[in-house]
Amino acid sequence: MSFKIGSAPCSWGVEDANDPHNPAWEKVLDEASQAGYKGLELGPYGYLPQDVELLQNALAQRDLQIVAGTLYDDLVSPENFQNIISKTHVTCKLISKLPKASQVDGQSYATPYLVIIDQVNKVRSPFAGHPDKAPRLSTDDWNQMMKHIREIGKITSEEYGIRSVVHPHAGGYIEYADETIRLLNDIPSEVAGLCLDTGHLYYACMDPVQWLKKYADRLDYVHFKDIDIAVYKNVINRQIGFFEACKENVMCPIGKGIIDYEAIHKTLHEIKYKGWITIEQERDPRDADGSLADVRESLKYLEKIGY
Repeated sequence: MSFKIGSAPCSWGVEDANDPHNPAWEKVLDEASQAGYKGLELGPYGYLPQDVELLQNALAQRDLQIVAGTLYDDLVSPENFQNIISKTHVTCKLISKLPKASQVDGQSYATPYLVIIDQVNKVRSPFAGHPDKAPRLSTDDWNQMMKHIREIGKITSEEYGIRSVVHPHAGGYIEYADETIRLLNDIPSEVAGLCLDTGHLYYACMDPVQWLKKYADRLDYVHFKDIDIAVYKNVINRQIGFFEACKENVMCPIGKGIIDYEAIHKTLHEIKYKGWITIEQERDPRDADGSLADVRESLKYLEKIGY
């Protein structure tokens, strides 16, 4: 078997741990297990319990394991640096003390990972999906962000034995082709790898198949999403924010959207990718009652076409 498939709390609309509309964390674990998943990401900082014994018992009861933690934050501001370092330590301590997630023979780095994402922000979010219009960081700000990522990667590797992977994300300052290429030039492979997300690639006008092929040597981890093309065209034409688009259901179950997952399956085999794939479907947390059906449908579709 080349792949193992996991899920993530964002498929229940959980993007901000403090959102009052979030479903209970027990519901997310229950439904991920009921849908047939064996792996799960932690989701936003503080959403799942940070008490190791409590979380370990909750996962074991549902036959789940944590495949990645997430550092989703402002990676640019010097004023936020100590905050992200603190979150890095807390998250890595937690996932390093949990039972090790199962591995796929031949995967580049052992799970779990720390997924590093520059958060969706007010400046860039309205330009998600508009590479020609989106303002870029100044050279000084970009270099500051790269310095922060290098420090995070050093901490995760040297202190916890955890691989950091950077995730280009719609609405943040690492989103488009030029920014992703610049990131890979500035961050050595030994410091951090790459997490490519098929949905965010498409949203940012980047062909998922081409990018998986071109950057296979830096690819440590993969996220899957699918996009409702009619909704996508509508929200792009209106130039609304990324999470506003998600609340309008721009993301849909795998196999229901525009992304060709049979071609991606072929590509992953061609590049000899081995490891975890995490399915995500960002949505409004107030619509979380529809999550179980959707995450189950996505998994069944991928299983049907050979994943």
